[in-house]
Amino acid sequence: MHNSFGKAFRIEIYGGSHTESLGVIISGVPAGINLCEADFEADLSRRRAGAKGTTPRREGDIPHIVSGVRDGITTGEKLEIVFYNENTRSADYDKLRVHPRPSHADLTARHKYGEEFDLRGGGIFSGRMTLLIVAAGVVAKKIMSGATFSSQIVELGGCRDAEQFATIVAAAQGDADSVGGVIECIVTGAGRDLGEPFFDSVESMAAHLLFAVPAVKGVEFGSGFEGVRLRGSERNDRIIDDKGTTATNHEGGINGGITNGNPIVVRVAIKPTPSIGLGQQTYNFATQSVEELKIGGRHDACIVLRASVVVEAAMAVVLADLKLSL
Repeated sequence: MHNSFGKAFRIEIYGGSHTESLGVIISGVPAGINLCEADFEADLSRRRAGAKGTTPRREGDIPHIVSGVRDGITTGEKLEIVFYNENTRSADYDKLRVHPRPSHADLTARHKYGEEFDLRGGGIFSGRMTLLIVAAGVVAKKIMSGATFSSQIVELGGCRDAEQFATIVAAAQGDADSVGGVIECIVTGAGRDLGEPFFDSVESMAAHLLFAVPAVKGVEFGSGFEGVRLRGSERNDRIIDDKGTTATNHEGGINGGITNGNPIVVRVAIKPTPSIGLGQQTYNFATQSVEELKIGGRHDACIVLRASVVVEAAMAVVLADLKLSL
């Protein structure tokens, strides 16, 4: 199983939703960066459950740096960060081996890795694993010092009115259902010249990692799909000074796969959480018939609420990899 990404800044993840521990190993971290466990808290708290519409499962998400740091300074060796799962209820997932969830990885995991594959909590397919991307993103943001990462939910349940978001989530939760949405991430100050044409373009590298995030089903840059409805004369970004600043930013800060110095803009579509309490008719391998499945366990009615920081982290990892590759 291949669970690594990157070249100059390389991350490798291991563990699962209900294993004793899960962790990330990061290669390529330069020596001399200030780093301690407390540096992770701000971003980890943004991903943590607790708000209405998020899973009742509460985890401390305490990072343990086990290598690559000495006296609060990175050494240049491999950096390993470990987290411990403390609040699991694995019995909730026993029946899913034979009665897999619709639109989840239960069935594909069974086909590819066999019936003994660890599906507790979704295993390595779980959104729990995004904890490790966020941790790697904290380190990557330090490498990208001078860059600012911001994100917001711009669409939820088909609605773009932020004042309606809480109502939409509450309604889905009340129906034992779920909703998806779109997150927009903007990176300013990343600089120019990151990325290469074609296979290592900023867009292709970013899309690679963003699509690795569970539940992500779409990625667009700049004006994206809406921009193709414009004529070239309307969409073209006019250059207005010798720094390359443009009057508009339909390209999302990237030309020819290379950052142009303008803000990088990416939007990510996240599907509704497949694990819902509402009964669903789906195939049961034990009885060899289609039967109602009611999923137990603790799940998010709207995983989008916790995903903004994950999108930021993924972008930070990609940009740090490209920066260290210069």
